[in-house]
Amino acid sequence: MQVIATTAAPQAIGPYAQAIVVDGWLFSSGQIPLSADGQPVAADIEAQTEQVFDNLSAVLAAAGASLAQVVKCTVFVKDLNDFGRLNAVYERRFGDHKPARSTVEVARLPRDVKVEIEVVARLG
Repeated sequence: MQVIATTAAPQAIGPYAQAIVVDGWLFSSGQIPLSADGQPVAADIEAQTEQVFDNLSAVLAAAGASLAQVVKCTVFVKDLNDFGRLNAVYERRFGDHKPARSTVEVARLPRDVKVEIEVVARLG
């Protein structure tokens, strides 16, 4: 088991790792829209989703991977009315790659953000 940590993404705000690699699989913790220095980004769903993808990309890069290796995403969103705008950013960031995905509306997210995404990726 390998712990993945990078200063290019916000540090964990609790007792957990940014990601763990086991047997060639990366399991990320949920990333929320905080800048690398831990500050929240703009309030709109598009900017928050962009920041989440920046954070996920940094964590993946620290493990020698990219979004192209993601096989599963779990998206937690505060308001499913934001789904279309979130999805537009999601589709652009993944391009032609289409990992499996679950999307769940939740009552509340850390720091009262609008979106959190976690991924599973196959390394190598």
